[in-house]
Amino acid sequence: MTVTSDMGSRTCDLVGQVDPAQSFDTQPLLRYASANVIGFPANPSLFTISQFGHGQSNPTFLIEVGSGTLAKKYVLRKKPYGNLLASAHAVEREYEVLHALSTHSVVPVPKVFCLCTDSSVIGTPFYIMEYLEGRIFVDPMLPDVLPERRRVIYRAVAQALAGHHSADVDIVGLGNYGKQMNYCKRQVERWAKQYLLSTGEGKSRRNPKMLELADWLRQHIPLEDSSGATAGLVHGDFRIDNVVFHPIEDRVIGILDWELSTLGNQMCDVAYSCLGFIVNIASESIEENNGFELTSFPDGVPSLSNYLGDYCSAAGRPWPIEQWKFYIAFSLFRGASIYAGVHCRWIMGNASGGDRARCTGEKADSFIRTAWLFIQRKSVLPQHPPTETSLEDHVRQLGRDSSNQGLPMGGKFVPSDKVQKLRNRLTKFMEDISNGK
Repeated sequence: MTVTSDMGSRTCDLVGQVDPAQSFDTQPLLRYASANVIGFPANPSLFTISQFGHGQSNPTFLIEVGSGTLAKKYVLRKKPYGNLLASAHAVEREYEVLHALSTHSVVPVPKVFCLCTDSSVIGTPFYIMEYLEGRIFVDPMLPDVLPERRRVIYRAVAQALAGHHSADVDIVGLGNYGKQMNYCKRQVERWAKQYLLSTGEGKSRRNPKMLELADWLRQHIPLEDSSGATAGLVHGDFRIDNVVFHPIEDRVIGILDWELSTLGNQMCDVAYSCLGFIVNIASESIEENNGFELTSFPDGVPSLSNYLGDYCSAAGRPWPIEQWKFYIAFSLFRGASIYAGVHCRWIMGNASGGDRARCTGEKADSFIRTAWLFIQRKSVLPQHPPTETSLEDHVRQLGRDSSNQGLPMGGKFVPSDKVQKLRNRLTKFMEDISNGK
């Protein structure tokens, strides 16, 4: 377990005043929470509501409640107000997947306490869940983290993604959470439809290249999408800023924002988590980088290939060189549709992102341009995983294959001197590569 003093944004630092466009009467909420959340005080001496400013999806609030010397924190997520696109902002599905995972798996997610589908309480459906005290890295370039820790953090993210992909949906009670086969085929149609509904007269500007991109995706859906080889639980919005790290340790304690979760092709999750290597999604400005991996990452932030190699190693997945162009293009396509939807809601006065939502129409067009530039690239991945990942896999395999050379001690495997020396040599070789020696 690695301990570090590097800080991202503490979860408590991401809150501020409630956006007036998303405000609600707090007294009905207090009465509902007191009656439906175990341990929630009925007549608290302290009851405050603030809003998390990060993200543009379902409005999310921090509830602080105290009675005497007892103080507790909870998180509330609700649907935005206004007319919403069909199936968008499904807090009911978020509650379902969080309840299943927190109850029946070791996937790190917040515990949920109640789901309210009665819009008369605060104006829209909502749920209340556990507050996680930790760190969130809003900027994927990790500017406030020491270079030697950045690689560790990204590896932890890749392992968290692989971990939730390993959840057995039948065992955790999510076997009927969605259709596992032909996910990409359905998703292309869904987001194409959402884009059409979000654009046009009186809405966000419609880009004809988006419709052409949808046609290209329809013609290049990987065969594994219909075979089920990559099927399982899909998060739908897996990014480094949607995971919570322990306050001081470099390990993930919570995966957030399951609004788009379902069953389907898990490689879509993997590609979407890699978009920070393709476009600067953290920037408020519109930056063009010609669809190529950013070269200005700070020291220690891994390359896309290294991150992808970490995931494939942890998940036991083959190197996706043949399908990668589709998955990245689809992720950009879906991101463009989401941004267009946010911009449409901003035009109509319903966006929860405030002023940041004003630029999302341009963001959508930027994603569309980047997708086409990426498609036109001759090569998008090296032929094989990076050497660093391959060597680490080899070290682990040596430990497994040489178990007959070790002696049990306290229930743990102890490798032989020969295996240990080879492991040390390989480790030093990997460090030398990382340091450019």
